[in-house]
Amino acid sequence: MPVHQERPWIVGITGASGAVYGVKLCRALLKSARDIHLVITEAGWRVLQDELDWRGGDRAALLQAHLGAGNGRITYHNVKDIGASIASGSHRTAGMVVVPCSMGTLSAIAKGASDNLLERAADVMLKEGRPLLLVPRETPLHAVHLENMLTLARIGAKLVPAMPAFYHKPSTLDEATDFLVGKVLDLMDIEHDLYRRWGEHSHERSSDTDRQD
Repeated sequence: MPVHQERPWIVGITGASGAVYGVKLCRALLKSARDIHLVITEAGWRVLQDELDWRGGDRAALLQAHLGAGNGRITYHNVKDIGASIASGSHRTAGMVVVPCSMGTLSAIAKGASDNLLERAADVMLKEGRPLLLVPRETPLHAVHLENMLTLARIGAKLVPAMPAFYHKPSTLDEATDFLVGKVLDLMDIEHDLYRRWGEHSHERSSDTDRQD
């Protein structure tokens, strides 16, 4: 049996497009024997159905079917359960990731709204000085979106926009999404092998003299 010594991470999944990012992050954490507290908004459940075909009335069965593998443990909290353990700063966690993060949820967190468990848990991270990573997925962005992001960045949240990179030459959609999830795991200080890092290319030139401006 694995020994769970690391504090658990909270993962929030909202109704922004890009549910696959949240699912892949959960799978990576569980594979790494990290325990997670999972909160999914009602809109998040809808996007899981529309984008990933998570269909069926039993949410516990869906989570087991799609996230059950791995050495970590998963605790699911209803987004309406404002009295859950993670609503309190006395419950010790490693931090929280909201992935993907809708603009509505981002706005609520920026304003300290705490109208549901996901928002309250994020507020706890900020007030306790714990890591809070937000993965916004929206385009185009208007001024209010940007102002809310700036507010959150100023008070300590990390913004990781769902922007793929191409220097590792992804050839599939999976590889493109793995890159973003890998960047999130880097900020969580969790080892992974989801993408090839810059400098790991066997053909990469190692000297500045080889480069052309």
